[in-house]
Amino acid sequence: MTAFEVARRLVDEEDPQSGDVLAKIEASIQTFGALEQKVEQAQIASSDQTDFLAYFVPVANRNGLAPAVICISREGETAATLLGRLLPTVVGRGISVLVVSHDDVSSRWRGQSKILLSGCLDYLLVRPDVDTTRIGIYGEGLSASLATDFAVSDRRVAAASCDGGLWNWTRTLASVGWMTRTADRSGEDVLSSRRLRLIRQLRCPVLVVAGGRNIVSAAEAIKLQADCTAARIDLEVAIPRIVRTPAGEIENFVTSDESIFGWLRHKLTRNLAP
Repeated sequence: MTAFEVARRLVDEEDPQSGDVLAKIEASIQTFGALEQKVEQAQIASSDQTDFLAYFVPVANRNGLAPAVICISREGETAATLLGRLLPTVVGRGISVLVVSHDDVSSRWRGQSKILLSGCLDYLLVRPDVDTTRIGIYGEGLSASLATDFAVSDRRVAAASCDGGLWNWTRTLASVGWMTRTADRSGEDVLSSRRLRLIRQLRCPVLVVAGGRNIVSAAEAIKLQADCTAARIDLEVAIPRIVRTPAGEIENFVTSDESIFGWLRHKLTRNLAP
């Protein structure tokens, strides 16, 4: 699965071979579903009657309840594409995952994305193998912003790998014409205060993934982390490594995924007995 993901990133999206790689990823997922740890197709229903399909990967051979993470793909990527990349990372980690497509849960009108993600959470809440007090959320690309908004709106989210509100924050700054690089120290204090006001709405531990293909700049994420450290807010920043190849720069998604899901597992299981 990792090799297929590397091939997908090396092939141009408009290249005919790109479709072949995606087809092989989906075929591999179907094969994986025949193994001991099955991949299940989940029908997600929401309160606005908008149903869609997702993938659920339960923890194999576990007695009792397991933590779970809602994973939202990057814009333009299917749930199968994200699942194909994450399978080698999540297997054996002791957490279940529910993988959904950005296109299925994003919306043009405010509030619907939260309704659709609430449907994902409701699906997990009724499963007999999920610990309902240990549900996290993870979003890639623009979905990192969706993950933030949902974690703010639903206090049942126990950990969030998201953008920490920085995407909406950046758009707000642009809309009012503020300059973030200012020599005025009082201006920096105002910016820090406003950043903290946003992050305090998140009542769970937060991991912000910045740089690379992510929507959050590393510099802004580091500023936010410094503010949160001073305010004793549980926020960490992860910056993916970039690998240089003859075909160009590729984000080292293997180490990045290991870091993200290692953090999620730690936050979702730290108060549980082994």
